[in-house]
Amino acid sequence: MEKEPMSSDDAGPSAGAAPEAAESALPQESAGKHAVSVLLSFGKCVGALLPVYLAGYFGFSISLVLLGLLVYMGWKHSRDGKLARVQSAMYFLENEQDVTTTRVFRSKRDLPAWVNFPDVEKVEWINKALKVVGVKAYTEYDKRQVILDLYISYAGDVEINVEVKKYFCKAGVKGIQLHGNLRVILEPLIGDVPLVGAITMFFIRRPKLDINWTGLINLLDIPGLNAMSDTMIMDAIASFLVLPNRLTVPLVANLHVAQLRSPLPRGIVRIHLLEAENLAAKDNYMKGVISGKSDPYAVLRVGTQTFTSHHVDNNLNPQWREMYEVIVHEVPGQELELEVFDKDPDQDDFLGRMKLDLGIVKKAVLLDEWYTLKDVPSGQVHLKLEWLSLLPSAERLSEVLERNKNITIYGKTADAPSAAVLTVYLDRAQDLPFKKGYKDPSPMVQISVQDTTKESKTVYGTNNPVWEDAFTFFIQDPRKQDIDIQVKDDDRALTLGSLSIPLSRLLSSAELSMDQWFQLEKSGPASRIYITVMLRVLWLNEEAILTTPVTPLPGDGGVESEVSSGVSKVTPTSKRPDHTSPDSNFASEGVLRIHLVEAQSLIAKDNLMGGMVKGKSDPYVKICVGGLAFRSQVIKENLNPVWNELYEVILTQLPGQEVEFDLYDKDIDQDDFLGRVKVSLRDLISAQFTDEWYTLNDVKSGRIHLVLEWLPKVSDSTRLEQILHYNIRQSYLNKTVPSAALLFVYVERAHGLPLSHSWGQALGSLVLPVRELLGEKDLVLDRWFSLDGAMPESQILLRAELKLLDSKLAQCADAEGSSHVIPSGDAAVEASSELRHRSVPVQGGEDASSTGKAQVKLSVAYSSEENRLVISINACRNLPSYSKDPPDTYISFILLPDKNRNTKRKTSIKKKSFKPEFNERFDFDMSLEEAKQKHLEVSVKNSVSFMSREKELLGKLQLDLNQLDLKAGVSQWYDLSHETN
Repeated sequence: MEKEPMSSDDAGPSAGAAPEAAESALPQESAGKHAVSVLLSFGKCVGALLPVYLAGYFGFSISLVLLGLLVYMGWKHSRDGKLARVQSAMYFLENEQDVTTTRVFRSKRDLPAWVNFPDVEKVEWINKALKVVGVKAYTEYDKRQVILDLYISYAGDVEINVEVKKYFCKAGVKGIQLHGNLRVILEPLIGDVPLVGAITMFFIRRPKLDINWTGLINLLDIPGLNAMSDTMIMDAIASFLVLPNRLTVPLVANLHVAQLRSPLPRGIVRIHLLEAENLAAKDNYMKGVISGKSDPYAVLRVGTQTFTSHHVDNNLNPQWREMYEVIVHEVPGQELELEVFDKDPDQDDFLGRMKLDLGIVKKAVLLDEWYTLKDVPSGQVHLKLEWLSLLPSAERLSEVLERNKNITIYGKTADAPSAAVLTVYLDRAQDLPFKKGYKDPSPMVQISVQDTTKESKTVYGTNNPVWEDAFTFFIQDPRKQDIDIQVKDDDRALTLGSLSIPLSRLLSSAELSMDQWFQLEKSGPASRIYITVMLRVLWLNEEAILTTPVTPLPGDGGVESEVSSGVSKVTPTSKRPDHTSPDSNFASEGVLRIHLVEAQSLIAKDNLMGGMVKGKSDPYVKICVGGLAFRSQVIKENLNPVWNELYEVILTQLPGQEVEFDLYDKDIDQDDFLGRVKVSLRDLISAQFTDEWYTLNDVKSGRIHLVLEWLPKVSDSTRLEQILHYNIRQSYLNKTVPSAALLFVYVERAHGLPLSHSWGQALGSLVLPVRELLGEKDLVLDRWFSLDGAMPESQILLRAELKLLDSKLAQCADAEGSSHVIPSGDAAVEASSELRHRSVPVQGGEDASSTGKAQVKLSVAYSSEENRLVISINACRNLPSYSKDPPDTYISFILLPDKNRNTKRKTSIKKKSFKPEFNERFDFDMSLEEAKQKHLEVSVKNSVSFMSREKELLGKLQLDLNQLDLKAGVSQWYDLSHETN
């Protein structure tokens, strides 16, 4: 059945009815909405004209109306600009693919084929709220850390609303933009999950911030106020996240983060602002008809450090001849910014600017060049820049001081050149005195060096404050200057304690550093402060000054034009360097020698018949250090095993490293835990040699005998024969032969290599016998070497450095001419112990030897300034135990012949330890003559109950103070006995 088509006449009525139906379907309230919109428009007009009417009604001047109109127009313009920027950023964020395709790729196709951008890799990480749009990795610097630059961008419509209902106030934020370069440092690198000990983050330069305000704080968009508000917010961000401030997040426990939060500077740049020429004339007369001159001055910035030179009147070629010293925390990244202005009574005129990456200065060591000023038609500035390295020894201090005397200082207020830089890390204090009324103080610290004083933050309401602040000072002559530390209440009126440290004391310390507790003066008897003080000598390495033109560092394309625009006064000659220029950390690794001797009183884990019959254990030791692990042999069924095994490991001195010893009982299924010991690598490096019994932790009983030595590295070839002679005579059960030397090789560059089309084919080879180093000065070869199997001109520049490992045991054996051959097994332990007891001084170089007997360490000195005798009870070791548990130790002493309350003192009790540490100080007011007549009787006791059968006395010692040099002070270990000596 076919369907007939509808005629046009039939369709007409239906079509005509459709508009009527649509009109009838419209909402009836549309007319009402139109009326409301008319009323709103009328209200806005009345609101706009009302201020004009009121101004006329009250007789105000028309200038007030114009001023209000001007403020409104400025606010409107600023707000519209912010809104446009936020909407543009949001559009780019939502339509990134289209924008990139239409703009970036089109412009990139227009470039030549050989143009690429290898410096910053384009990435799309965390592409939601905070977006990482680029990342740059630095691989040519310190291998012990990972440095990343993350180019972050945030453009979002975040909405924050605040309402105070009582006053009908509404305020908020709608839209924020943040763009900046965030540096992320991953260090220290460790050999276990999570592979990184901590993450440090900071902005090298201030990020760009744009905030769209809403509500009442729309007023902050008024010109002038908007710049002030944004600056205040950026100052708050910079106070904890812009250099030199940084945020450190530790990822592993027991990490020493002081050096990560406040590391030593990378170096110091000494800036000589010499002169400028062809500057623009800004002081014109008669509306420019008569050209005048300028009164130029310069402003220099490196991070937060800013310096302003004096101005020179009426001179287009000024000579300043000024010197500044700036601290460089991060390189590459930090820049020197210089701007020149014309001094005027109202607003100073701009005369030009230049920027220079300080990484170029570090590479060149010395730059003496003219730089063209930017953003002006003419003008150059002459700078001399010196990179000063930080030396951890005082060997070159005299030479540095002599050099500084030859530097001419201009200006009455100019500071003398610095010979060293001092870093003070203020950690914490303990047991500070209370305020009146037994109230907790709010301590802060003032640290002064000569005329410079810096203050820490205030910690409120505690007498055990933790500051974790760092301070840096320039030092002109460390032999004559002191550090003065004042701990005060927050009102600065009440002094809670003081401390003075002569810098000459640092010069005699290892690596010019002190990291310890200091007793506070004019404070409580137990008040002390923990600080880390590091001194570094500033050295201009003239041998490393480049003789080739300075080229920008990899990735510093923006700086290339800055440097190339400089007109150098000296034309350098192209020449290959004769020697390598390794990093300052080259050859800084050391060797830790671990002698696992024996253990005693281990727990029996292999019980029989359900524990009714006590068995023994099959112990072994697992050693973990620096990401490496060693495992000893299993000693069958022995609670007092003897291993006599030797291990050596090459380590880099990183903060927070520990040597961990875990003891286990070998079983068929799962090994049982027998105890653990952790030893700080920092303490081992400081002590150099340690031979001790360590109590096992996390178990009821057991101790382990370890000989740990951080081997000294020497460059004296005459010591090689004695070292080899000693090493050959040693025998260990794990068949390890002690190492005699450590070889460091640094390969810098090659020249004239042949071209090759095969990846697997060698371009040349070099065989360098190590014995050649023995005939060189300081056991170092540093030169060009010809390559075998290559072209005649093919050469490689490398540095080979040999360091002999001169053990203290080898030195002592050589000094005594000992011919003992140490056998294996139990006899090996006994003989090696006998050799050490006879020959090796204890830590710190005291005369008392580490004999294995119970010992106590005392420090006795007389203070002539305070007229008092000072006795410090430091520590004990190798204490006996008359039960299965370690003793609860305390020390009591008396100054004989007097026996009264004024001459008797005792320490606090140290629970369950064979080597307790007290570090307690006791003062006695008396004259020097009276002190020399005293005998010091020391008793080391075990705190036991009156019903206990355990022995109370662990050891006794008596010293005749007349036999000691009290003025110089004595600090050493003394053997204890059960009878008075």
